[in-house]
Amino acid sequence: MKKRLPALLLALALVLGLVLLFFLLRREGPAPVADRHVPIVGFSQLGSESGWRVGNSRDVIAAAQRAGVELIYENAGQKQENQFNAIRSFIAYQVDVIALAPIVEEGWDNVLREAREAGIPVLLSDRYINIGDESLFAGYVGSDFLEEGKAAARFLMRKAAGMARVNIVEIAGTEGSTPAKQRASGFRDTLGADERFRIIHSVSGDFLRSKGKENMRNILARFDEIDVLYSHNDAMTLGAIEAIEEAGLSPGQDIIIITIDGEQGAIDLLKQGKINCVVECTPLLGDLIMDLAQRLARGEDIPRVSHPKERVFSEFDEDVQRIPPRGY
Repeated sequence: MKKRLPALLLALALVLGLVLLFFLLRREGPAPVADRHVPIVGFSQLGSESGWRVGNSRDVIAAAQRAGVELIYENAGQKQENQFNAIRSFIAYQVDVIALAPIVEEGWDNVLREAREAGIPVLLSDRYINIGDESLFAGYVGSDFLEEGKAAARFLMRKAAGMARVNIVEIAGTEGSTPAKQRASGFRDTLGADERFRIIHSVSGDFLRSKGKENMRNILARFDEIDVLYSHNDAMTLGAIEAIEEAGLSPGQDIIIITIDGEQGAIDLLKQGKINCVVECTPLLGDLIMDLAQRLARGEDIPRVSHPKERVFSEFDEDVQRIPPRGY
């Protein structure tokens, strides 16, 4: 019995050593999934005024699922006050990051200051803001609206190469919004001092199809000589085309049509010759938003501005009929 005791002690020591090694290896390995923090992103969408906006919301929601991010989605229904309420609810919920698609540029100082005091970074999406302290938001992800306006003007200059005078009507986006302001200025800056180009009327259509049709109907009743319609988004353009056809005119022939966004409906009309130029403004920002939001949640720095790659589709393209489905 005494001879077996050292053997038992040796066996016990060996077992204890293996158990200790097991726990050490567990501590050094990856943390269990249940212990990992899932980033929470609160997304304040400005509305659902167009196919573009619906596609943008759908893409953000799908991207969050792909990235394993918990998304709290709030649709403001085109009201800034609703966005204020959404942001304050995100703060109360203690989300990791707030993503904001602002309806207009002004009026964000107070609510974003509340977010900063709560230690929550804010990422702007699709639209910019005018704010006294730009450190209140971490970065912006979205299209280059100034370049979109310039691209529209470059197409028109090529299209109108043989025209002596060009009368332009503009249906602009929501007053005070970044796309409306920059698409207008980019267009005008590029046309420059060329006296052939005259913007004879400009009116806001709030990015709504119904207002595009209403505005175009009024424009046709007021002006006899219209060469070009420059519309800030496809929804308004589709409405305007309805008014043009109801007036017995041929869109794309009697009136040159330039639009921005790249929705499937606009591409279809480009293929039919009813639209002459479509400047792309992609709503498919979800993966980029989620990547930047996760980096912010980890405390990392992100680029101040991030633009997606976009292109221009026009009647001058040889492959117009082969443009693949847009997905929005």
